[in-house]
Amino acid sequence: MQLIWQGFLEAFGLLFSFNKDIVEIVSMTLKVTGTAALIAMVIGLPVGAFMGLTRFKGRQFFVTLTNTGMALPPVVVGLFVYLLISRYGPLGTLDILYTPSAMILAEVIIATPMVIGVTLAAVQALDQRLISQIYSLGASNVQLFFKIVREARLGLLASVAAGFGAIISEVGAVMMVGGNIKDSTRVLTTAIVMETRQGHTSMAIALSIILLTLAFVVNGFITYAQQRKR
Repeated sequence: MQLIWQGFLEAFGLLFSFNKDIVEIVSMTLKVTGTAALIAMVIGLPVGAFMGLTRFKGRQFFVTLTNTGMALPPVVVGLFVYLLISRYGPLGTLDILYTPSAMILAEVIIATPMVIGVTLAAVQALDQRLISQIYSLGASNVQLFFKIVREARLGLLASVAAGFGAIISEVGAVMMVGGNIKDSTRVLTTAIVMETRQGHTSMAIALSIILLTLAFVVNGFITYAQQRKR
């Protein structure tokens, strides 16, 4: 117990020392996770809304595919992306293996099904009479989309939180395709694993505190946007 307490004390010292390695790791985490979350939102929100509003041939297959994607093991995603962008893979000429771009790609694949699935459920939960009423007032498809977004905003923000939560805590996939390279692809989760394995308990605790704080702050903003008008 004393060792753990000492680790926490040293961790807080590292936090307030603005350690160069910690700053670099946090910056890379924000860059990779923020970019991946934004891309997942841009793809997932319109696709989820479209699938929730329309009926088309093969829709059930795509819904099943989305639900399956929500349960994809991250290490399987990491392996798929690794094979895709490795030297002999179909996208090997891009030469992005062990770069932030590879990590972003893996995280987008993990987060997008989450955003689509929760958005789909939120849109489907709306009263269908509301949609019919909007159409009866002469609204275009674009106007309908933005009205639906407004009405289902609580669920849509939940989809953003789900997507962000899926990637901010991810370690397996990003380590497989990013390599955990210092000053290049090392993020909070992979750094915590490495520091723990090396017996650097204080640094691991400090990084864990930062990770939890970052997740709390981002989800705090999302929660505020959800609840501020209720």
